[in-house]
Amino acid sequence: MNILVTGGAGYVGSIVVEELLKEKHSVFVIDNLQEGHRESVLPDAEFYEGDIGNKELLENIFTEHNINIVLHFAAETTIEFSMTDPGLYFRNNVVNGVTLLDLMLKHDCKRFIFSSTAATFGEPQYTPIDEKHPQIPINAYGESKLMFEKVLDWYHKAYSLKFNAFRYFNAAGASEKLGEDHKNESHLIPVIINSILKQNRHKGFQIFGNDYPTRDGTCVRDYVHVLDLAQAHILSMDNLDKNPKGKYNLGNGEGFTNLEVVKTVEKISGRTISYSFGDRRKGDPAVLIASSEFAKKELGWKPKYPKLEDIVKTAWDWHSKHPNGYSNKLR
Repeated sequence: MNILVTGGAGYVGSIVVEELLKEKHSVFVIDNLQEGHRESVLPDAEFYEGDIGNKELLENIFTEHNINIVLHFAAETTIEFSMTDPGLYFRNNVVNGVTLLDLMLKHDCKRFIFSSTAATFGEPQYTPIDEKHPQIPINAYGESKLMFEKVLDWYHKAYSLKFNAFRYFNAAGASEKLGEDHKNESHLIPVIINSILKQNRHKGFQIFGNDYPTRDGTCVRDYVHVLDLAQAHILSMDNLDKNPKGKYNLGNGEGFTNLEVVKTVEKISGRTISYSFGDRRKGDPAVLIASSEFAKKELGWKPKYPKLEDIVKTAWDWHSKHPNGYSNKLR
C-alpha cells in the first residue's frame, strides 16, 4: 500500500513510519522540520520537506505515487503557545488540514487516519474519559483539533471520506531506533531525563503547579507507549471499511502524577532528580485518564507496554544512547 504520512519526521509520526515499513508498505513522508528531524525518517521511506498547506507539493506527491491512504500527524501541538497565538493553530491544524483533504479527494484518496488529542475534552467531568465524554476544550490547541474532527464528520457525510481519529493521552517511550526529541521540549518524561543527561541536575527542572485537586497536588496524566499508538494506527487501516467514521481514545486507563513520574525516572536511572514548583500552565486540566475499551473492542487493540516503568525504561535507554537527541544521528 502507498501511504502518505504527514508530520512523519516528528516523534509519533516517525515511529509509525518505522512500524509501517516493517509491514512492507511504501511510505512517503512530508514534514516541514519545524519540530521534526530529517534523521528520524528511516532510509526506506521517501521524504519530502514542506508544509501540508503547500498545494503544489501535495499535488506532486499524489500524482507521482498514487497514494492509497493518509496518516495525518502534522500539527501545532504546544498547549501553552496556543493560548497566546491561537491563529497559528487554527491555520495549521484546521485550514491546512482542509487543503490536504481537498487534494486527497481530487486524487480519489478517501482513507484517512487522524492524530487528534485528549485536549478536545477539556476539564474531565468524569474519569476515565470515554468517547461519550463531552468535548469542551479549554485551550486553542484542543479547539483546533476538535474543529478538524468536525470537518472529518462533514467530509465523511458529503464526500464518503473514511476516517478514524485517535485522541492520545500522553504519548511516551521510544523504539530501539527512534525516540522523542522536540526542539522545544515540554513533555515531562524527556524533560526529566534531559535534566540528568545534560548534566544540569543541579539546576533541575520545573513542575507546573502543585495545588491541583490530586493526591499530591500535581497533574495526573495517562501515559501510553508510542509503539502501542503505532500499532493502533496499523490496526486502524483495516478498520476503515467496517467503521468509516471511528473515533477512539488511546491510553492505559491509569493515571500518574507528575511527582510519581519523577520517582519512576529516579528508579530506572538510579539518579536523584532536582526539581522545583512553578505556577500552573494556562489550559492544563488537573486530570486526564482515558478509557480505551472502545478501541480494544473495535480494533482489537491491546497495549504491550501498560506499565509506566516499562515506558520510562525505553525512553531512558534511547536518550542514554542519544543524549543530544538526533544531533547524534541514528546508529
